[in-house]
Amino acid sequence: MMIDQKTKELLSACPSKEHWDKIGISHHRGIDVPLSALHTQNSCGIGEFFDLLPLVDWCKDVGFDVIQLLPVNDSGTDPSPYNSLSANALNPIYLSLNELPCNDCLEDMLKPKNRPKLKKRVDYLEVKKYKECLFAEYYSREGKTVIETPQFENFVAQNPWLPPYALFKVLKAANELKDFKKWPKTHRCPNEEEFEELLEVHHHRVQREILVQYFCFQQLQHVKKYAESRGIFLKGDIPILLSPDSADVWNNRELFQPGISAGAPPDAYNTNGQKWGFPVYDWEEMEKQNYRWWRQRLKVASNFFHIYRLDHIIGFFRIWAIPPKSSAKAGFFLPKEKEKWVPLGSKTLEMMLESCPMLPIGEDLGVDPQQVRPTMHKLGICGTKVMRWERFWETDQSYIPVSEYNPDSMTTVSTHDSETLQQWWHDLPQESKPFAEHKGWKWTPELSLEQRKDILTDSNQSGSLFHINLLQEYLAMVPELVWPQPASERINVPGTIAKSNWTYRYRRSLEEIASNQELKNHIADTLR
Repeated sequence: MMIDQKTKELLSACPSKEHWDKIGISHHRGIDVPLSALHTQNSCGIGEFFDLLPLVDWCKDVGFDVIQLLPVNDSGTDPSPYNSLSANALNPIYLSLNELPCNDCLEDMLKPKNRPKLKKRVDYLEVKKYKECLFAEYYSREGKTVIETPQFENFVAQNPWLPPYALFKVLKAANELKDFKKWPKTHRCPNEEEFEELLEVHHHRVQREILVQYFCFQQLQHVKKYAESRGIFLKGDIPILLSPDSADVWNNRELFQPGISAGAPPDAYNTNGQKWGFPVYDWEEMEKQNYRWWRQRLKVASNFFHIYRLDHIIGFFRIWAIPPKSSAKAGFFLPKEKEKWVPLGSKTLEMMLESCPMLPIGEDLGVDPQQVRPTMHKLGICGTKVMRWERFWETDQSYIPVSEYNPDSMTTVSTHDSETLQQWWHDLPQESKPFAEHKGWKWTPELSLEQRKDILTDSNQSGSLFHINLLQEYLAMVPELVWPQPASERINVPGTIAKSNWTYRYRRSLEEIASNQELKNHIADTLR
């Protein structure tokens, strides 16, 4: 589909012009992947940073130019990537241990027979324990050699968030992983002198935590450079919020409002609303500090990504705040004054655009307060179009033709928080039947291959400039590549606590996926 001149002129004159120049004002198509779900012959129980290298090659081979990842921040013992305990640290569980320099000391434990066994769902805690043990051994053998190099010293100097993060991790382990609010006072609220003393007392453990970040950064930066050499863009994911029990809240308490927590108001899909438990930012204090914390966060992410998903972008205009010990229904919007929403959102988004070279794509799903999307449009920030939800809701509720989607948007058929296309089609006929009628099809409980390909083709040929789908939506065109039960292909069910959440694993290895010619042929048909 051709890009009209008006769109080119608009994006060439908006505040995000330099960001668009780096990506290109053209159609971009790709896949959305939870890194943890990947597995290759080199993986140790979970997807790893270097597993992305063959994925880059496969994308190049089939005609995609974007790989979107779910967040890869350190989330501690929680497999949810949206409950991170650091805004900047990468998750050590994704480190490719077999690619560490001078790793002979790990040779025996890295043999396939000694790795965590691949199960249907990722055993997050088992893999985490295995990798922590191996890296502790590596540090005791090789750590001193690495931390004395100029490269390591420079890494620490350029990332001032590292010592507080590393100390937080060490103290959390020393306090049996308890919430930091339950730590002894000298750990919970150390003054400057106590902080330095703790760094000295726990010097070696702190250095070990920093070293693992050093290698994580090296590996993901290598992936970015390799992707660039192949003409592939990496898209990261910046969650708007983070865990209340995080290094950032522990070390920057003045940036968060005490007591209240964030969530979402009741809507058609969650009649009780959602209580996330995440702390709410104090935007006045953020501004006083010239948004130091946010600028640092974006600078770090730009080491790895060309584009980023800006999670819950509406929350930068106003956030649903919930009082202590209250239900989500008892919440209220902050700021309370509606006239403050657009100025706050505009100022924050403009700060983000000037702070890093990455192009943001906003996740603007849900109830949209007036003027949010016009503000995004003015700034040149794309929104998100989930095809099943794009309807003329205020009139006859018919489906908006994909050709009419505005260019500054990203089209997708599903998200990590929704049912997959097959599950939605079968389990929610009240929604999929009208969609079938819109397409001129007779609805049946099972989505046929041709129908699936037709929908994916529409998603790739819409008026949007970005077209990104979950990898499993393409894999489902070849039944042997996905799990027999459609529900097993779902990544997360919001508002629920279940072992299946965030532990999804692709049924087949990346080698099997990449060598499947039938899949390549089907994908080629959807990109025609």
